[in-house]
Amino acid sequence: MPRLDPDSVVLHSTGSGAPVLLLHCLGVDRRFWDFAEGLAEKFRLLGFDLPGHGETPVPSDAYSIEDLADLAVQVLRREGISRTHVIGISLGGLIAQRLAAAYPDLVDRSVLIDTTPRYTDELRSMWALRAKAAREQGVGSLVDGLLPIWFTPQAIAQDSPEVRYVREALARCPGEGYALACEALAAADLRDDVKRIKAPTLVICGDEDILSFLEAARWLAATVVGAKIGWIARARHASVLERPTEALRLISDFLSG
Repeated sequence: MPRLDPDSVVLHSTGSGAPVLLLHCLGVDRRFWDFAEGLAEKFRLLGFDLPGHGETPVPSDAYSIEDLADLAVQVLRREGISRTHVIGISLGGLIAQRLAAAYPDLVDRSVLIDTTPRYTDELRSMWALRAKAAREQGVGSLVDGLLPIWFTPQAIAQDSPEVRYVREALARCPGEGYALACEALAAADLRDDVKRIKAPTLVICGDEDILSFLEAARWLAATVVGAKIGWIARARHASVLERPTEALRLISDFLSG
């Protein structure tokens, strides 16, 4: 019996061509990837809301990154999709790592964005605090502290549509849905999985992300055989959202290659 119910998940598809599964980050939903709609001219874009986010219900029990990867596979198989590129950012990037390692016949190429195989001990403790705050005070209570991690001060000052989207999505996110994802992130350790990835891989990171993500990007690029790395200048954790033109150039060139 799967820990997460694939029947609770709606897979959205647009465009045509080789499939590309887009996996969003914590606290938002599949609309995070709206900036990438231009890729639908060449690819079939696939997306769904992770458990406890957007239109997917909050699970009744705790789950792991491995469970999220298994869920993605079940949803894809349900739709008759046996091979796909996978792009994931942050939480979605951990899922993408697990998919590429555990399901090599499924993943064609992988793009890992502002992500890590394992959080530092300090950040693992931080996830427990965020989970507690989300449950007791709601995710909206975290927004003011999260935006400067996601975006540069310039982007926040401009209050761009991307910043507004993240602010509003976080405020809508159910506290328990957010907390369960925090706990899955805290427990994750995919370092051995990463060493098994054979799919051609592109690692992307904002060059103003926090130090642990900069180090993780370098480690991923050095550990996945043949991986390439692309830095997005003047961007933090939501690098591809803050600098979509640069991000789409990197992604399109890699997938087309």
